[in-house]
Amino acid sequence: MNIYYGMIRHEGWYFYIGATNKGGLCFVGSQDKGFTELENWYKKNRPNTKLIKNEPFVQSYGRQLVEYLNGSRQKFDFPLDLKGTDFQTTVWTELGTIPFGETKSYTDIAIRIGKPKSVRAVGRAVGLNPPLLIVIPCHRVLAKNGQLTGYRGGLMMKKRLLELEK
Repeated sequence: MNIYYGMIRHEGWYFYIGATNKGGLCFVGSQDKGFTELENWYKKNRPNTKLIKNEPFVQSYGRQLVEYLNGSRQKFDFPLDLKGTDFQTTVWTELGTIPFGETKSYTDIAIRIGKPKSVRAVGRAVGLNPPLLIVIPCHRVLAKNGQLTGYRGGLMMKKRLLELEK
């Protein structure tokens, strides 16, 4: 299997994205983190694949991400190539139900998946988002008190995404 990658550049945003030759987005990088972030993720999570630069292959994914950054798209309709445990994929699926412009707490997510005592496990699953930042909207998850909490892309990126969705 191959992972094709390219960079999204749009009005002060730039990050790498990757998609498999099966036709699913598998990586959305952090703002300003560069190629090393993609390379490290690839080596750890998809070591039996080839990483190949191919901007045209990832263009359709990039187009939708740019539409989101412009405020003209609230949901994505491209396929994803996720790898995770059943619990992780349940959490990630639930994150996808948080409406554009809204936020939930880790406790809210735990309750919604029927595991109210698993708040810490939910937090870990959110943190292990198979890095599909923006697309799996972990930026919409806040601490119970409404404070911004950890985000792989950094709290400034999380804050910018939440402001974009207001």
